Amino acid sequence: MKRLILTTSDSGAGCLGQPGIADAVIPFGHRFFEQFPAEAELKDSLTAPSSQHEQIDDDWLLRIYRKYLREVDSSTRLIDLCEAFDVNDLWIDPDPNAQLILVWLLDHFRPHETVVSKMNLVQADFPIGDLSAEHLAASPMPAVKIGNGHLETARSAWKAYREPTPRAWFDLLSTDLSALPRLRPAVVMLLEELPMLGTGLGATEMRMLELISEGNVGPFDVFPGYKKRNERRAFSYWAIGVLLDGLARGPAPLVAGLDEGPFTLEMHEDRDRHQRYKQSRLSLTTLGQAVLAGREDFSRHNPIHRRWARTELTSDRLWRWDPVNHALIEP
Repeated sequence: MKRLILTTSDSGAGCLGQPGIADAVIPFGHRFFEQFPAEAELKDSLTAPSSQHEQIDDDWLLRIYRKYLREVDSSTRLIDLCEAFDVNDLWIDPDPNAQLILVWLLDHFRPHETVVSKMNLVQADFPIGDLSAEHLAASPMPAVKIGNGHLETARSAWKAYREPTPRAWFDLLSTDLSALPRLRPAVVMLLEELPMLGTGLGATEMRMLELISEGNVGPFDVFPGYKKRNERRAFSYWAIGVLLDGLARGPAPLVAGLDEGPFTLEMHEDRDRHQRYKQSRLSLTTLGQAVLAGREDFSRHNPIHRRWARTELTSDRLWRWDPVNHALIEP
């Protein structure tokens, strides 16, 4: 029986690619929360690699398509590949971005009954990439058959997420999302990353300020990660670095002591600059202390211009989250 696994991170794919777990594993790395991909990019990720890549010997994805399909060209779809397998499993990490990938994939597969009929969902309680093949063999995670409830919930969620404001996403909380048990926590967690009422910062930024306030911390001490004190998993590694830059390098900084930056690939590739960054010792400015205590609002002292999914947040048009009443506040 041939098994294809679709998963939500490269590290998870590395774990699931161990012999005996599946015949083929394909990860999807879109960061839907940080930068919504163009429609052309989404379409490309759901088709075989284009002909311009056919001469690249180490194109692992093209090799998978060629191994299981007789003919492969630029019109070959992921659906075609799935049809060549007896079982198609979706192994999904618990973080919010993984839940977005899940609803996107389910909405894509929804019209294709042949593929859906042999599709299962495996919802992990912690990042799949943190597991070992031995752990999976000893404690296999339950797989749930994909049904109409999963597909309809995914359809509603994916439609809501693509709206130009957070309103439809917030409205999901008043609906039944139980078919996808990790979706409701993801909806809340992403809403919490809107500027909070009273502070103007999202939950991840506030958690970073909390950790810095405890003293004797470096930049990577406030980054989320496996067994790290910052448990927020809404943003990727690179986006977290940008958030810290924003706290430390704005017109009115909340954080002092960040000795290098900005947080770019160029900084990482420069050994001395990267070392200076790692050795920075962070502290809160007076304004940072006031924001953490809820006495000041970041947006009154620093301009805001960023995106939340497809919503453009600016200082004069700021959607906010009220964490006390769990309410969305319109501009």
